[in-house]
Amino acid sequence: MASRLIEPPTNAPPRRLGFWSGTSLVVASMLGTGVFTTSGFLMADLQSPGQILLAWLIGGVIAVLGALSYGALARHIPESGGEYLFLSRTLHPAAGYVAGWISLLVGFSAPLAAAANAFGEYTHDWFPGVSPPVTGTLLLLAMSVIHAWNVQLGATTQNLAVLIKAALISGFIAFGTTRISSLPASPSTPFSFPSFAMALVWISFSYAGWNAAIYLGSEVANPRQNLPRSLLAGTLFVTAVYLGVNAVFVLAVPAEVISGQLEVGRLVAQHLGGPAWANGATALVALALLTSVSSLIMTGPRVYARIAADGYLPAILAQHSGPPRAAILFQLAIALTLLWTATYQTLLTFIGFTLSLSTAATVVGLILLRRRLGREIGVPGWPWVPVLFVVAVLGTTTLSALRAPLPSLAGLAVLGLGWGFWHLNSRGSVTP
Repeated sequence: MASRLIEPPTNAPPRRLGFWSGTSLVVASMLGTGVFTTSGFLMADLQSPGQILLAWLIGGVIAVLGALSYGALARHIPESGGEYLFLSRTLHPAAGYVAGWISLLVGFSAPLAAAANAFGEYTHDWFPGVSPPVTGTLLLLAMSVIHAWNVQLGATTQNLAVLIKAALISGFIAFGTTRISSLPASPSTPFSFPSFAMALVWISFSYAGWNAAIYLGSEVANPRQNLPRSLLAGTLFVTAVYLGVNAVFVLAVPAEVISGQLEVGRLVAQHLGGPAWANGATALVALALLTSVSSLIMTGPRVYARIAADGYLPAILAQHSGPPRAAILFQLAIALTLLWTATYQTLLTFIGFTLSLSTAATVVGLILLRRRLGREIGVPGWPWVPVLFVVAVLGTTTLSALRAPLPSLAGLAVLGLGWGFWHLNSRGSVTP
């Protein structure tokens, strides 16, 4: 049956967020713990600093392709809702509903709980009498209150935290680069395509979040200009930071220091500057987790509010004026439940696989929209930018499924479950 496009809500919130708020949201969403934990495993697999840096560069290129593609969609559909809204407009409301279902279960609540749990683990030495779930709970409560209180207050808190984090990371890079020349040259390592491809799968987790600003599209001033610029600027900045940080990780310390290790940031800092620098690295990771929690609380509820406005979640979750407080509380309840009942080590592939399918489908929607409307939809680098993004993402997800089939099957089960709920709940405001 033919689909009808979802109409924008008539009670959209005021557009108070500017370019810098959108950019800081992208940076906060991307610049989490992944960059401080991944390269130890990459060193164990690739055994080559050059190949590791190349993998991080390619991961950044893929993210930039995605940011350019999403920017084109944001210029045409400058509203909140993310993949839910884009897929509803470009493919079919059912596809949008499934994407919203993914966001609800996989995209925001689970990573929010995982980040809160990691925050508790990283700061446990600072609060030895408090269990990590309790610390994570306090963090979730505090950030939810800030973002529910006032949109501008939440954005200001986010911007300040991102600025501090960027300054600290820049200092770490500047200090670490002074030690690079003191290492002996590394022996050459044969190139292994399977190992390199799996490295890209791991790195894709660290680059997740390049699309964050689209979730607040209805609250961004001059969105057709600011949204695409925020996506691109934030992604380019984080790519540069990732290359700088990993250059220090793999070039400033012997390979055996980090090979196969999780706490890469702390180990490198310990090696370069002793216990004081190790504690500083722990503080930096904690700050990165805090800003990740903040960005997820800013973005996720906007998606739920949009779905509720279209009639697929309870109307109380819709955003009437100011922050979507009911949706923030709804997300908080889910995240707290997950924080106290689940662990997330085994969910990394599940989350990455499922979200990658959602972003790839969104860019496929852009390609189809451009074919329908022609030059009315301006797409940078058409058709290569969106096509290369889809090919790259589907390639990494396929490899991920071959390497870890059970989490990938769980992701497909979530898609099927969302499709089933669409048929049960479709009604009213959007007619399939």
